[in-house]
Amino acid sequence: MKEEISYIIEEIGRVGVDISEIQAEQFYDYYELLVERNKVMNLTAITDFKEVVKKHFADSLTLLRIHNMDEVRNMIDVGTGAGFPGIPLKIVCPDVKLTLLDSLGKRVKFLEDVAGKLDLRGVECVHSRTEELAGNSYYREQYDLVTARAVAAMNVLSEYCLPYVKIGGVFAAYKSGTIEEELAAAERAIYVLGGKVRATEKFQLDDMGRSIVLIEKTRKTPKSYPRKAGTPSRSPII
Repeated sequence: MKEEISYIIEEIGRVGVDISEIQAEQFYDYYELLVERNKVMNLTAITDFKEVVKKHFADSLTLLRIHNMDEVRNMIDVGTGAGFPGIPLKIVCPDVKLTLLDSLGKRVKFLEDVAGKLDLRGVECVHSRTEELAGNSYYREQYDLVTARAVAAMNVLSEYCLPYVKIGGVFAAYKSGTIEEELAAAERAIYVLGGKVRATEKFQLDDMGRSIVLIEKTRKTPKSYPRKAGTPSRSPII
């Protein structure tokens, strides 16, 4: 296990993030639980140890290059799946209160088990569709940071996520390296939903081109958004 711990520290260091040996051990425990539970449910197509460290853990932490987490008191990871990027960010920034949102109950149970095994405090795991939870005043426009590492187009993803961002907060969308066309197509949606693009960071992660788009919340999202479940993806704002 000593070699694995060293590898985790080294690979995460490559994206400019220094972690302790204790944090590296948390990442290793996370990896073990991920591959064990992946045998009985679909959590990730990537199970090789080194690939998980690079393409899930390190990738999740690239946000720290462009966003100051000292400004973040709480965050929600929308459509978190197996917990990326929320749990890696929580391991490195333990004082941030984290909400993990997913629509599949089995995944939410897995996330609860991860938080317990890693002894992560201040983690709430919520089983709900994002369109439904965004109407709840306890969650709506309450977060300093909203993250999503999802395959939906930016105009759809913005409708899912911007309703959770408080004014002055940020939505961080993890995307592939070729983002320009998609971002241009989302320009009106971002404006309608109360956002403004603050920055786009493009980088190479091993053999993958990656981008992170930071969208600042400048105005309240109209109450009519997000629309009912399924509508944003079927009829995106254009």
